[in-house]
Amino acid sequence: MTGALPGWLAALPADRPVLIAGPTACGKSALALALVAREGGVIVNADALQVYAPWRILTARPSAVEEAAVPHRLYGHVGREGPWSVGHWLAAVADVLAEGRRPVVVGGTGLYFRALTQGLAAIPAIPADVRAEAGARLAARGLAALAAELDAPTRVRIDAANPARVLRAWEVLRGTGRGLADWQAATGPPLLPAAAAAAFVLEAGRDWLNRRIDERFAAMVAGGALAEVAAELPHWDPARPYARALGAAALVAHLGGTLPLAAAVALGQQATRAYAKRQRTWFRNAMAGWTRVAAGP
Repeated sequence: MTGALPGWLAALPADRPVLIAGPTACGKSALALALVAREGGVIVNADALQVYAPWRILTARPSAVEEAAVPHRLYGHVGREGPWSVGHWLAAVADVLAEGRRPVVVGGTGLYFRALTQGLAAIPAIPADVRAEAGARLAARGLAALAAELDAPTRVRIDAANPARVLRAWEVLRGTGRGLADWQAATGPPLLPAAAAAAFVLEAGRDWLNRRIDERFAAMVAGGALAEVAAELPHWDPARPYARALGAAALVAHLGGTLPLAAAVALGQQATRAYAKRQRTWFRNAMAGWTRVAAGP
């Protein structure tokens, strides 16, 4: 069930918290499982889509056998309609840390790691009418136009190619009158500073990682991901956050008869490769002080 433990993990003090970030499909979860199986502790999910109950196979969540073998937290515990945000995640992590076991935080959502190690701004709740206005403006004007309406400090900090990030920034500016960057500048102390943990970023060669992504997505579809999506068809709403699972929309289109399976698989693979590219850019720019380690050959 577990693989060999590389030296950079095996040499750590057994009580030191561990953070393992990296792009999708680079082998993060296997490393966390090997570490906790050997030395104890608890694996804490830092992937924004692996929290949703309907998606185990499609999001490459640890298997039921793996979850039973060692303690796992924050996997598959949110329903399709459940509210979930960086703030929810950080509060849940605080509860896990209070258990007193060594945390091994693993995932690919950069915002989670930033909130954990740098703190999270206490932004007020955004009114529903502002959120609706943001969605309407995005649909009518497009992503670039919405990003252009942001305050300059926020615009240069966020991923302007990510609709969810641009929407959030626009909502904060409209709903509070302050830019997201301004709120973040007033952030309180972090829950777990990177300096208090062993913080690693897995780096993978593009060609090697793209092959793994393509092989894994095809295997997921063959291994039950299509059935997961089929079970969600009666409830499917592309506006829900859980619908952002990579490849879900393409598989919905296939099940609806508008896309051949091979084309749906290709689109899912393409979306995952593009996401991995964005992750690598984020980790390179936002985690400069973390230790880089090689993933794969």
